[in-house]
Amino acid sequence: MASQDWFDKDFYKVLGVSKNVSDADLKKAYRKLARKYHPDSNPGDAKAEAKFKEISEANSVLSDPEQRKEYDAIRAMGGGARFTAPGASGNAGGFEDVFGGMFGGGGRGQQYTYTQGAPGGGGFEDILGGMFGSGRFGQPSGGYRGYGGPSRGADITATTTLDFVTATRGDQVTLHADGGKPITVRIPAGVADGQKIKVRGKGRPSPDGGEPGDIVLTVEVRKHPVFERDGLNLRVNVPVTFAEAALGATIEVPTLGGDPVKLRVAPGTPSGRVLRVKGRGVETKKGTGDLLAVVQVAVPSHLSGEAEAALKEFRDLVPDENPRADLLARARQ
Repeated sequence: MASQDWFDKDFYKVLGVSKNVSDADLKKAYRKLARKYHPDSNPGDAKAEAKFKEISEANSVLSDPEQRKEYDAIRAMGGGARFTAPGASGNAGGFEDVFGGMFGGGGRGQQYTYTQGAPGGGGFEDILGGMFGSGRFGQPSGGYRGYGGPSRGADITATTTLDFVTATRGDQVTLHADGGKPITVRIPAGVADGQKIKVRGKGRPSPDGGEPGDIVLTVEVRKHPVFERDGLNLRVNVPVTFAEAALGATIEVPTLGGDPVKLRVAPGTPSGRVLRVKGRGVETKKGTGDLLAVVQVAVPSHLSGEAEAALKEFRDLVPDENPRADLLARARQ
């Protein structure tokens, strides 16, 4: 930052604070404005970017006790003075008049040239630095284009597709980052479709020495022909015959990657009833789910004449009840 800016800019006004603001309130004001105008929150907004640079510049001076002391002294002494080029006419009351007496020149007796960034020093910063007990004025460095500290590298997004069993049990996948360098990512057991896994520090490097970004990996899980995830539980539809549901039976139910288990279907089991097998669901570090067997009564699509006659006889033997009566009654409420 050129020292001329210390005359031109009111850093307290930029941050919306008073000149006697405390360090804590100064930090609070800066953080509030930085969040509002940060380029990451305003992509492509040139005005927000310029405002962010302005408040970062102001904070870099006022948050440093020595620089703040220098800034306050120069502002108080300069009174808004401007630089006057050597030999320029009408230069009364300019930079030379403010500082002439300090060097024995008095009034406009001697001209001084403002040099910005001259090799080996000797510019305006070195002159004032000697007067106030420091070297060159602090230069903000790092961060977003030189403001606010080192910036973080960008994240890299990636996607991987797993089959249902692999997602349930967990696995390792290999990704190839920039330059073809392989990165192994551990997929935890029980990962769900659409879940994101963050691999810290493996994204793009910072442009100014800050922390690297992350890899954000989105997992897509293929559907299974039989099983469906229900949290940590596995759900499977199990067909039973009308006779099995009415009279009761012992049936076999498949498990994911294991041998079938036997379940008892109680007499009079309706379609949709859930039979639970403890501990045969998805196993993770957080716990293990169950296998949920959903009973589905299968209706035969073809009946022999003898079977049809027997079924009609059965119908005539059971009580004449309407299973939808309660449904219709509740619908009218």
